Amino acid sequence: MGVGVGWACVMQMDDASEAGRAREAQSRNIILRDRGSKMTVTAKQASPETQARADALRQELAEHGHRYHVLDDPAIPDADYDQLLRELEAIEAAHPELIASDSPTQRVGARAVGGFAEVRHAIPMLSLANAFTDAEVGEFVRRIRERLDLDADGCALEFSVEPKFDGLAITLRYEGGLFVRGATRGDGESGEDVTPNLRTIKAVPLRLRGADVPAVLEVRGEVYMPRAAFEAYNCAARASEGRIKPLVNPRNGAAGSLRQLDPGITAQRPLAFYAYAVGVVEFGDSGAALPPTHSQVLAQLRAWGVPVSALVETATGTQGCLDYYRRIGAQRDALPFDIDGVVYKVDALPMQRELGFVGRTPRWAIAHKFPAQEQTTVVEDIIVNIGRTGAATPAAKLQPVFVGGVTVTNATLHNADQVARLDVRVGDTVIVRRAGDVIPEVVGVVVDRRPEGTQPWRMPERCPVCASQIEREEGEAVSRCIGGLGCAAQRVQAIFHFASRRAMDIDGLGERLIEGLSDFGFVASVADLYDLSLEKLIEMKRLSDERDGTTPETVKGGKIATKWAENLIEAIDRSRSTTLARFLYALGIPNVGENTSKMLATWFGEIALVRQMPWPILKAVPDIGGESARAIDHFFAQPRNLQVIDDLLARGVVIADAHPPIGKLRAAIAPARVLANMELPRVTDKRAEQLAAAVESLDAVLRTHPDHWRDAGVPAETIDSLQDFVSTVEGRGLFARSDAALQLIRSRVGHDEDTVATPLDGKIFVLTGTLTTLTRDAAKERLEALGAKVAGSVSKKTSAVIAGDAAGSKLDKARDLGVEIWDEARLLEFLALHAPS
Repeated sequence: MGVGVGWACVMQMDDASEAGRAREAQSRNIILRDRGSKMTVTAKQASPETQARADALRQELAEHGHRYHVLDDPAIPDADYDQLLRELEAIEAAHPELIASDSPTQRVGARAVGGFAEVRHAIPMLSLANAFTDAEVGEFVRRIRERLDLDADGCALEFSVEPKFDGLAITLRYEGGLFVRGATRGDGESGEDVTPNLRTIKAVPLRLRGADVPAVLEVRGEVYMPRAAFEAYNCAARASEGRIKPLVNPRNGAAGSLRQLDPGITAQRPLAFYAYAVGVVEFGDSGAALPPTHSQVLAQLRAWGVPVSALVETATGTQGCLDYYRRIGAQRDALPFDIDGVVYKVDALPMQRELGFVGRTPRWAIAHKFPAQEQTTVVEDIIVNIGRTGAATPAAKLQPVFVGGVTVTNATLHNADQVARLDVRVGDTVIVRRAGDVIPEVVGVVVDRRPEGTQPWRMPERCPVCASQIEREEGEAVSRCIGGLGCAAQRVQAIFHFASRRAMDIDGLGERLIEGLSDFGFVASVADLYDLSLEKLIEMKRLSDERDGTTPETVKGGKIATKWAENLIEAIDRSRSTTLARFLYALGIPNVGENTSKMLATWFGEIALVRQMPWPILKAVPDIGGESARAIDHFFAQPRNLQVIDDLLARGVVIADAHPPIGKLRAAIAPARVLANMELPRVTDKRAEQLAAAVESLDAVLRTHPDHWRDAGVPAETIDSLQDFVSTVEGRGLFARSDAALQLIRSRVGHDEDTVATPLDGKIFVLTGTLTTLTRDAAKERLEALGAKVAGSVSKKTSAVIAGDAAGSKLDKARDLGVEIWDEARLLEFLALHAPS
């Protein structure tokens, strides 16, 4: 039963255990017949006594499991537990009709076929911000008090504090108290269905305890591998003479174990589980509710039979959190599991809801990380890696060194400023750390060991892959290759992103397939995807197999399988018709995510307009800041990128929802607003209005004498700043381009009554429950295309809540606040009414 022992029992199944089961079966009047090498079972009808015994065994085993994994207070030795389990196995083998889904004998299920299914998290599994110093923790608490308007000397702020386990985040779903599904965190929005593997973990209860369990309960927690169990496993692996591969470290062992297609392999791994939060919770009509604090919720989970760490506590204020951090840090090496820090969470759930989130991280929680493990080694070379967006990242090639459980041969240097700050040179002895115990990075140089003749490192002027220039925008930390979609180093990842589900949605185009298409010259850019044919795909596969020394997959008659290629061609053809938002997102423009792409699509409506907009005009669009606006402008300034877009359109890609710019764009790009957006020194909003009022157009600024500005009452320092800017080639070009863009937009916008209206402009919608006709993503996309904002939580500002099947707390809150509620039928009717003609 114990984590360090129970797995060994599974690994050591042999003929003796089979014989033991036979004896158990014979003792209960079960007839076993040997037919060749197979043993079959013929069972008599289970008597009431046998059924009662099976029920009693299941209850007794569940109780012992609870005492062991939740209470940490075992009542019987492991051998006695195993004897009870074998008795239950024998009964169920003889009487399959007695097998229950929550029986401890049912922990190992069937092998997954074709990989893991995707699971969308009803409530995203968000990541935490990190703190590495006491000052950062103090700032975290200060921000919370300020946002909650708590007087510094008044109301105490309570936190739930707990270890940050070094494992794999998962979610468990219980319905009616029974475990029905489990999934990995994945990207936070969706993960992989690993239910059969999670069932093998004895610490994961298959049935919750008590009569007051919710109708639906999602438990969030961490699967980890205890240190002693990890060492015991590796000891057994070394003794197996190669039959079992040792694990590198507990964290990798936990993650790899849950992604085994065969649950039998997972069952051999010594995994454990601790819960730290809940997701969806629905009590049905019982009227029950969760307690009002996070710490009480964890206590309730423990009462329902879910393991929760005994190290979870509550602490008051900054000092209470820091005291806990130091106390746990002092115990870190003696703990039975790996942790990489502690987590502080505002304990009161109403406060958590009020604080909300920023981006993908909660404002009410933070991870305070421990100092990472460090080692020294020698830098053999400094290279530059080019990422998907062209980011040029220097990396140190190292003499191999073992750090934090893994052998490190490469470490990031982040950017040119970091290299200069550390003064890292080829030949230096450096200190290497696994940042956050995950990413290797160089954190310092041992200058006393520096060899003579070393030279400071400089970022190369040209991309090591495509020879395009490497540029660094003013104010940016990152240098970039300007080759864009034409750079081979960016090609594979650019195509992978282009084909992803939220971009062009080309199902079946995985990274490995893209690498083959690129390596053998079938695609040089994303546009080449639309020139692929069945014959080209088959030829690429043949070349790839020859290179790898593998035999092609065959079907009946010895013919090479082509169904995968046919499906891919169909998926590529389907993607030819898309939306402007998806098209822009698919291009992989730096700093441009889905939301920015949707705003560009809504406001400008046409790719021909977006590609001609200078950054001061792009910045006029809501939610697009200066950095993103500059990135968009710079992307469309590269001839290679424009050529790829032209090629895509020429090869049949159609933007189906193209429309004229919305009327609001006229006011947003008033000359005064554009001038202010240029961020010139001394040109405030007020001064921009003065300047705009004194000339007919932005282009006229280039021809205006300073005396004209003085006569208009513009201060001398503003005039000097403006003259300095327009005296440069860059400044004159920006004014000319901005003026041309304004004229172009005005010609396309026309009058407000002539432009395409957005019927949901300014409206905020919330989706909850399961939609049967549309996916949640599709519904969100359709609503946003009509001008709505789709939020994740209900508030007084919410315009309407769209409630599907099994809608939960969001629907209840909408009713409490008097928010309008739509069912799916009304949503579909509305969308049909406003469908593009």
